Amino acid sequence: MTETKFATRGDKGEVEQGSTFQPKFDADGLIACVVTDADDGTVLMVGYMNAEALDRTLETGEAWYWSRSRQSFWKKGETSGQVQQVVEILTDCDQDALVLRVRVAGNGATCHVGYRACFYRRLVRRDDGTTALEHAGGARVYDPKDIYG
Repeated sequence: MTETKFATRGDKGEVEQGSTFQPKFDADGLIACVVTDADDGTVLMVGYMNAEALDRTLETGEAWYWSRSRQSFWKKGETSGQVQQVVEILTDCDQDALVLRVRVAGNGATCHVGYRACFYRRLVRRDDGTTALEHAGGARVYDPKDIYG
């Protein structure tokens, strides 16, 4: 695999309006990635990449992330078969966040608890001022026990 060279951060004008990709990784060396379905725009998940995960993604065309909890790389779908084929990568004006537009292989689900997308609950405010979660994402696509044991 050929290592991608990311440009050093330059002046604000080049970052915001130029054609040089100058990603801004946070203090932990990570950049946030919002992942959407390339066909219908559904927000599927949010993940994080370090420079090497981003490089692997660009090289392979499949989404790679950095797991903050495991402190290791993970290729989305490597165990489940729900590999994310990257159609397009967008960056925001500050180049400190990415949007990955993907198509998901296998059963098309992204969430490790069995739903198509990780955002299957919405926040609601109750009359007494407390907040709760309400299911909003349809039925499960699969039973995680069948894939992860």
